[in-house]
Amino acid sequence: MPDVRISARKGVLIVYGKGDKVREVPTHPQLRQPLHDWLDERRTWPSAATSKALFLNRRGGRLSARAASTVFSAIAHAAGLEDSTTAHIGWHTFVTPLIPGGEDLITVAELAGHARRDTLRVYSQPTDDKQAAVRHLTVDR
Repeated sequence: MPDVRISARKGVLIVYGKGDKVREVPTHPQLRQPLHDWLDERRTWPSAATSKALFLNRRGGRLSARAASTVFSAIAHAAGLEDSTTAHIGWHTFVTPLIPGGEDLITVAELAGHARRDTLRVYSQPTDDKQAAVRHLTVDR
C-alpha cells in the first residue's frame, strides 16, 4: 500500500499536509504490529483493494482531516481524557517531546512538516534551567 511501508526493521507513513505537501514519517517500532493488525482488518473494508489510503471512511475513500479529528477525539474521550482533544493536538503531542529530547531542529521541522524552524517555537516550552544551558558554552582557560 503506498501510504505505509513496513518491514521487519523499518516502517514509514506517508503523510499528506497543508498545501498538498507530502512527507515520509518513520514509525516507532512499537507501532509496526498494530499497523499490521490494521492492514489485515482494512482488507475487509469497501474499496480497500483500490485505495492507497491507510485510513478509509465508510465509503472506502481517504479519511478527511475533519473525520480523522473526529476519530481522534472519540478515542481520547473513550480513554477518559476530559480536555478537548483533536488530531492537531495529537500532532503537537508527537512533536513536543522531540525538542527537549535533544533532537536536531531541522529533523523535527521535517517530521512536523514545517518549512521553517521558526514555526517550531510553539512546540518548545521555555525552561528555567538557564544554568544548565550555559554549561554548553566554550570557556577559554
